[in-house]
Amino acid sequence: MSDPRQSPLHDLHVEAGASFTDFAGWLMPVRYSSDLAEHHAVRTAAGIFDISHMAEIRVTGPDAAAFLDFALAGLISAVKLGKAKYSLILEESGGILDDLIVYHDREAEYYVVANAGNRDVVVAALQDRSAGFDVTVTDLTDEVVLIAVQGPNARDIVAAVVDLPELTYYSAAYAGDVLVARTGYTGEDGYELYVAVEDAAPLWRALVAAGASRGLVPAGLASRDTLRLEAGMPLYGHELGLDTLPAQAGLGRVPNLTKDFVGRQALEAGPADDARVLVGLVSEGKRAGRAGYALLSGDDEVGVITSGALSPTLGHPIAMAYVDPAVSAPGTQLDIDVRGSRIAATVVALPFYKREA
Repeated sequence: MSDPRQSPLHDLHVEAGASFTDFAGWLMPVRYSSDLAEHHAVRTAAGIFDISHMAEIRVTGPDAAAFLDFALAGLISAVKLGKAKYSLILEESGGILDDLIVYHDREAEYYVVANAGNRDVVVAALQDRSAGFDVTVTDLTDEVVLIAVQGPNARDIVAAVVDLPELTYYSAAYAGDVLVARTGYTGEDGYELYVAVEDAAPLWRALVAAGASRGLVPAGLASRDTLRLEAGMPLYGHELGLDTLPAQAGLGRVPNLTKDFVGRQALEAGPADDARVLVGLVSEGKRAGRAGYALLSGDDEVGVITSGALSPTLGHPIAMAYVDPAVSAPGTQLDIDVRGSRIAATVVALPFYKREA
């Protein structure tokens, strides 16, 4: 086993007192002060995240749009210049290789952002699927740093540092050499900034300075996880995987069945009638169900938790879980099996938290 990779911003995180964790082969900040403080800062003011472990892949060439229509489940050719789209890359079986964001940032060029742990898989799949298309697939991960500023004050902070273009949700534009996208993974408004490695540290320092009077705090992966969980956003390896069809994960609208793409035939067949589906769960008290805990209906095991935590915003336990269709309706009462004891839980629709417009 090789040592985990360090972010180009690693020294700045050490200066800020970060604690680190190995995540998908990267040594990344898990927290700076406390998980709760960082979570609440993002909900009420702003947080800044180093997410350089994400994979960035450039797709260029005359056939770029047609190629991505074939390689990915979404209709990428319909994404207008300056816009972004959430999509999936599937196996022939319909299982999910990864979930992605695709930016149409330049004419005949697209920027594909994949999860850190799936970098090699996604790059290999795209390169393999490019046969017969006039395109070039280039892995830019080692050349790019990704910084996210999320929260109600994110716009003012980013605008103080870069010439911020007017962006609607899920759109992107260049501010000089920085690609600024109005996207994120926290349930709050915010921005993700793609910057060259050599320019990353000065940008991070400038954002931190601009945010000092606006409540900005550095935030780690622990708070990022509870933020995305409250927002009902799936995490690959927990809610998404090779054994999951998009419809089971509540992502049935992401694939566009009007076009040909890898995995389409499997999706047309659909999941089995008894295939488990993703739901939300809430319970009382402070004891939260965790990934891997079984769910019971009477004496029958009817599901398993994929992510769970005591919600910092809502003040009660929440979880996402895959359950049998027969117990998936909101309002259904289940029990979480916690080492032989039971915690009552109620099925609810996702998300748990939605910011005010």
